Amino acid sequence: MALKCGIVGLPNVGKSTLFNCLSNAKAQSANFPFCTIEPNVGIITVPDNRLAELEKLVNPERVVPTTIEIVDIAGLVKGASKGEGLGNQFLANIRETDAIIHVLRCFDDDNIVHVDGSVDPVRDKEVIDFELQLKDLDTVESKMNSLKRAVKSGDKDLVKQYEYCEQIKEALEAGKPARVVEPGNDTEEFILKELQLLTAKPVLYLCNVDEGSVKSGNKYTELIKPIAEAEGAEQLIIGTKIESDIAEFETFEERQMFLDELGLEEAGVNRLIRSAYKLLDLQTYFTAGEKEVRAWTVPVGATAPKAAAVIHTDFEKGFIRAEVMKYNDFVSLGSEAAVKEAGKLNVEGKGYVVEDGDIMHFRFNV
Repeated sequence: MALKCGIVGLPNVGKSTLFNCLSNAKAQSANFPFCTIEPNVGIITVPDNRLAELEKLVNPERVVPTTIEIVDIAGLVKGASKGEGLGNQFLANIRETDAIIHVLRCFDDDNIVHVDGSVDPVRDKEVIDFELQLKDLDTVESKMNSLKRAVKSGDKDLVKQYEYCEQIKEALEAGKPARVVEPGNDTEEFILKELQLLTAKPVLYLCNVDEGSVKSGNKYTELIKPIAEAEGAEQLIIGTKIESDIAEFETFEERQMFLDELGLEEAGVNRLIRSAYKLLDLQTYFTAGEKEVRAWTVPVGATAPKAAAVIHTDFEKGFIRAEVMKYNDFVSLGSEAAVKEAGKLNVEGKGYVVEDGDIMHFRFNV
């Protein structure tokens, strides 16, 4: 899948530190604005305990997890929509992503400079929201101007496009993101996709906190909580400094011991990666055989032929059927043979909609 999550935020809020924890690629990280200029792209493994269970049962030659792309984008400042700072580059880079991880500074530290002189995550969020909304407003108004003449012709489809643009414009002018104006038909879906609006992308708010706040948050994260809820967005609380320390340990046992000392069940980046996967509206199905147990990524709602195409396009072209086992059935019964014997292996056709955790074999003929 070529879907990407972009890490965004003001300069110096912990974006690059977070990216370093997520990826093997080491982005430069320093205590001054605009440390990240070119976007850093990392291929991130999606943690999934189900792979370990399948490995125990199948004993394959190799296990291959699924991945997503994470992009660390240059920090944004006031006036970015008009080209201030690295604004034009920031906005162009974020336009190429499919979802946004918005990092907010939620900790006090006199040794780390804040670009606006004080810690205020609500203000920081509003700065970026405002710049993205301004850019989107320019995009929508430009599209409306190009549609004006065509609308006079009476073309019903173009009239609908214009009216939908008007709705988005009203939302943006009211300080709301474009994603609150959900498309209600194919025409509106078409125009929204064409516009590629920055505020139409799904967003996750990541509150970067100090060590003492990773379990229950603090006064800053409490300010963001109702805002995220009102937008229908997820809020995650993570301490990037702690995550950086965890990433330095070489063995699982060392990492787990450190987490136990902090009273944490798992690293925060694991929760973040799973949330990013969900944010992109993705799910996982598995193939399981002696040579390989593998996780594959498909969009939620994908049909069996589309899932087959992720392995190879020929699988979709020559699709005959899919043999499907549910993960829980496979684990509880212990083998594919036992699943078949219990009558729980289903043969599905082209219309079958894949469910998360399905274990699938495809029959095809090209």
